[in-house]
Amino acid sequence: MELKRIKKTIKRDIAFYSMKMFCVILRFMPKNCICAVGDFIAGIGYFIAIRHRRIARESLNIAFGKEKNEKEITRIIKDCFKNMTKSMFEMLASLDSAPVLGRMVNIEGKEYLDEALKKKKGVIMISGHFGSFPLLLTKLALLRYPVNVVVRKLRDDKADEYFDRKRIALGVKSIYTNPKALCVKSSIDALRDNEIVFMLMDQNFGSGAGVFVDFFGRKAATATGPIIFALRTEAPIVPAFIFREKNNNHRLVIEPELILEHREDRDEMVKVNVARITAIIERYIRLYPAEWGWIHRRWKSRPGKNSDVSGGLSNTD
Repeated sequence: MELKRIKKTIKRDIAFYSMKMFCVILRFMPKNCICAVGDFIAGIGYFIAIRHRRIARESLNIAFGKEKNEKEITRIIKDCFKNMTKSMFEMLASLDSAPVLGRMVNIEGKEYLDEALKKKKGVIMISGHFGSFPLLLTKLALLRYPVNVVVRKLRDDKADEYFDRKRIALGVKSIYTNPKALCVKSSIDALRDNEIVFMLMDQNFGSGAGVFVDFFGRKAATATGPIIFALRTEAPIVPAFIFREKNNNHRLVIEPELILEHREDRDEMVKVNVARITAIIERYIRLYPAEWGWIHRRWKSRPGKNSDVSGGLSNTD
């Protein structure tokens, strides 16, 4: 058992220091070069990552099986691998070159965010694992917005501390999902200080704390955190999405505040509004299918008895 622990530690250390070395290399690489390397690595990854390729195809068949043929689905998978790889490299590069990469992001709808912040209730910004979402946070921080991101702690403490320190240097504060009580308190405190709390809510949330809503015509277990916080704090919910353009720049689109639909039954109100947010996420995925992370098993959990229970936090990676 001790030997196994030592081997795991050595592997993590090798991965951590290799990643740091790669970050240094990326710091001196032009943007176009970063993207070219990303395309090359993604091409190799597509053939090596057989399991992830299979999951992506299964997910795309669920979402688009009746709308797209096999050739179209294969093209989306390949482009998805490219976008994920380039986004990862851009994220690592942005840790030390934020102003340079921040200029790659053109923003639309900034006025909607400003209007929401004028209410002095903070802003719950919702999105998905869509596009280069870490650059979304970087762009907002560079524009001097007070940004917090709800995120899960990495298994490797050393890597987690490194990324947290880099996020803080960029102006992005981390709110960890666990312990849950501290996550709730930190999120509410940030909203009361009129800050942005960024949550991703497009992954399988099968812990029994979410609700099942339609996503591409199939029920998907979905976190309820943004709605719960909005009801508790009266903070406006503002959707935001970032996607890659043909020149490898990015467009960040901020939508108008989502006005909650009210119901007499609180659980029903939560579910209805979670469904509306999920529909917005689906709309963007339909517009830009290669920007979403299809390698995630979004429909893994299936509805069962007592499955629609409110109270879940956003399941951010």
